[in-house]
Amino acid sequence: MAKVLVSDPIDQAGIDILSQVATVDVKIGLTPEQFVQAIPEYDALMIRSGSRITKEIIEAGHQLKIIGRAGVGVDNVDVPAATRQGIVVVNSPEGNTIAAAEHAIAMMLALSRYIPDANASVKRGEWDRKSFVGAEVYKKTLGVVGLGKIGSHVATAAKAMGMKLLAYDPFISNERAEQLGCRLVEMDILLQEADYITLHMPKTPETTHLINAAAIAKMKPNARIVNCARGGIIDEAALAEALKAGKIAGAALDVFEEEPLKESPLRALGKEIILTPHLGASTTEAQVNVAIDVAEQIRDVLLGLPARSAVNIPGLSPDILEELRPYMQLAETLGNLVGQLAGGRVDLLNVKLQGELATNKSQPLVVAALKGLLSQALRERVNYVNASVEAKERGIRIIETRDAAVRDYAGSLHLSAKGSMGEHSVTGALLGDGEIRITNIDEFPINIPPSSHMLFTLHRDMPGIIGKLGSLLGSFNVNIASMQVGRKIVRGDAVMVLSLDDPLPDGILTEITKVAGIRDAYTVTL
Repeated sequence: MAKVLVSDPIDQAGIDILSQVATVDVKIGLTPEQFVQAIPEYDALMIRSGSRITKEIIEAGHQLKIIGRAGVGVDNVDVPAATRQGIVVVNSPEGNTIAAAEHAIAMMLALSRYIPDANASVKRGEWDRKSFVGAEVYKKTLGVVGLGKIGSHVATAAKAMGMKLLAYDPFISNERAEQLGCRLVEMDILLQEADYITLHMPKTPETTHLINAAAIAKMKPNARIVNCARGGIIDEAALAEALKAGKIAGAALDVFEEEPLKESPLRALGKEIILTPHLGASTTEAQVNVAIDVAEQIRDVLLGLPARSAVNIPGLSPDILEELRPYMQLAETLGNLVGQLAGGRVDLLNVKLQGELATNKSQPLVVAALKGLLSQALRERVNYVNASVEAKERGIRIIETRDAAVRDYAGSLHLSAKGSMGEHSVTGALLGDGEIRITNIDEFPINIPPSSHMLFTLHRDMPGIIGKLGSLLGSFNVNIASMQVGRKIVRGDAVMVLSLDDPLPDGILTEITKVAGIRDAYTVTL
């Protein structure tokens, strides 16, 4: 039975799900040395923010298949090291969506009405109403930076409160923004026009100190900014200086560049700032949701199923995964096939998306094709996580192309590979019921489903050759399940594709190539 290590406090609902498929050990507060000693016996690891999973821990986890972070951020996991080892890293990008969005709204309202300081004033025995005259959000302009799931929920709530909405997100369409009631604008315009600004994006090199002194200088004097996303998006020193000088009206921060927040000029400010200790996901409901979400993903991976929210599988969001899953199986099958035809040392793979498939994201399909291509050599050591890394280390050059004009099927995938046995190509498509069909081999048209054991021949299109091959296979007690011939012109070159019930006996390929008219023969195992 599989074993799962839980190294941070996790809601019991998550533990119960894991217990369905694995032995679960809860060990809180492990030191790095204890982690390295303990991890080799586990198939999966579930954490929150308290555990730091280093390269040393990951490399010691010889059996690890998945690391699950019950939350959004994976800053505490060495994701590149996990990727290299073929370990899936998952998070729960939606489990705390509502909690984080509600906290951002609460921070905006509390900042507008000085609620924390007014509360503290009353508790001190004071009754000072004049010091806490606030501002209404009704008819004010809210600038939403990042229209992902959390930002979208904030926008929806703010619209319901009568706010006007601006949004900045370079990865979202105008149509989607309009659906949410947002006017999509450039960042500079948002900074200049917004009365309130709320941040909802990851911390990346591009977003680090996005809100700096120069950005703050563009804001209105009455502007207020809320950050419940990631620490470091705001330059805290520049923000403190601006608030102290009265250049903007206020700020509410739930996240900081360094956590816990240490000595900071932000602490010395008054009612114009609200500071909370990273509470965005700290609701009972959110903790249950992220525990269930990540536990289900760990369970699925241990059962051989794909994870919904893998952060280190390129281009695979849950929505994309669901949409492309049949085509990824197609790509993997074709990659496996063309890799065997081209030979073990492949140095070039060309992936062409055709027809309607040309409008889809290519990266997941390329990854799937690479996994298939490398599967014969690496077996279970290659997966969607490390396929790209393994290909790069082997010097395999990848070319991606698109051709929407091809209309032989609604959407098809064409792979060509150059290897030690020459250059070969294969095309495949999905039928309406999701059945995979191989539609072309080395530019010869065919139509055949893939099977476990297949024989391919290149031969002259001449009478009697099919019968000769059938008789030869029969003499070796090889049973043919199906057979199809593809040709370009009559009496020219042709290919024959045979599905077999069993692998070919040793030495039979040599005998096949001795048949008059057969120029070459290949076996493929899928």
